[in-house]
Amino acid sequence: MARGLLIVDVQKDFTEGGALGVAGGAAVASGVTELLRSEPDYALVIASRDWHDADGSNGGHFAADGEQPDFTDTWPRHCVAGTEGAEYHDALDLGRIDVHVRKGMGEPAYSAFEGVTTRGERLIDVLSEAGIDALDVVGIATDYCVRASALDARAAGLAVAVRTELIAGVAPETSAAALKELAAAGVGIAP
Repeated sequence: MARGLLIVDVQKDFTEGGALGVAGGAAVASGVTELLRSEPDYALVIASRDWHDADGSNGGHFAADGEQPDFTDTWPRHCVAGTEGAEYHDALDLGRIDVHVRKGMGEPAYSAFEGVTTRGERLIDVLSEAGIDALDVVGIATDYCVRASALDARAAGLAVAVRTELIAGVAPETSAAALKELAAAGVGIAP
């Protein structure tokens, strides 16, 4: 069994002080770096990023000018391509990342499986070509992009584990519900 690591959206806009910062985001970035340094056995390391268009609403993902986001379907502007907020958090060591995935380019996208690599490949194809059949998932946010990415990985037939020490969510209630949903779908919840 070849195991990969998927690092979901550890970006400046999703960590403390960012446009949609979550508590514990910077700790996730540091913790993932420690994991990569202590567990070099991952056959493939992938990192995803929101990479939204600067113009327009990105398919309704950004709240319209003058409107309040509902923080469920519409959000404040965040992770706009080429901006500081779209960059990976400084504490995340990029040296071990083999594949970079961008998602949400002009449309709403939560799962890394909705994005493409910088070479235009779908994530599922990259994993298949590398012989990856098991995937550890870490990152931000537990209740949105981590949840969606882990569910899609499981639906693709991969053995999936979410490492709970390396995730951070928007809210405790929705994060707990996401973990319960993931467990029910056959995703391992690893402390």
